[in-house]
Amino acid sequence: MNPVFEEVALTGSTNADLLQRAAVGAPEGLWLRADAQDGGRGRLGRSWESPGGNLFASTIVRLQPSDPQAPTLAFVAALAVRDTLHQIAPECAVQIKWPNDILSADGSKICGILLERTGEAVVIGIGINLTSSPDIPGRATTDLHKLGILPPHPQAVTEILAANMASWLMRWRQYGLQALTSEWQKFAHPVGTALSVQLPDGTREDGLYAGLTAEGALQLRLADGTIHAIHAADVFLV
Repeated sequence: MNPVFEEVALTGSTNADLLQRAAVGAPEGLWLRADAQDGGRGRLGRSWESPGGNLFASTIVRLQPSDPQAPTLAFVAALAVRDTLHQIAPECAVQIKWPNDILSADGSKICGILLERTGEAVVIGIGINLTSSPDIPGRATTDLHKLGILPPHPQAVTEILAANMASWLMRWRQYGLQALTSEWQKFAHPVGTALSVQLPDGTREDGLYAGLTAEGALQLRLADGTIHAIHAADVFLV
């Protein structure tokens, strides 16, 4: 299915817009890009600064009965963004942090991805810092401009991203999650990386990255040698 692109100057949230449209039958492959947002959202309900010049876009994936588990679309999105950044800024080394944060070489966040579901549709929202980066307390952020790169127009980036998303989505459906996680690991923090994990209940665990489970959960090796499978958390590189 060829992607369909729509553009708006300003909206509250492209994810919120497509969640509404997906609920009434909008098709897979629809992309909505906004020049700016005044109600952008990050993970766990956080707000996300969305000034003009950056990429703010969302797309719809309609789940099929034979698809892998819906949350594993996080790996599809992360790989699509990684490939897109490699195409538009090949000199910019990036790293994936579980499950789908994209970091620059020094560990600063350059892209955020948010998955939200309505019925059998998943909306994937992607924000890439092209010309500016938000101020997030306690987190380092960056953008292509700060890294000395003149980025393309956000719409051009969206079209490249859509092609990469379609490619990884096809592989996810045809070959399953394991085919993606092996590729994901090539660009992610290596096994043995020290991580600090803040769980949804606010507790924190420190340990070493021990790979992924078959379902894509992060495995954290604790100091006593036990391995804790993490399905949802904020992850920090130590």
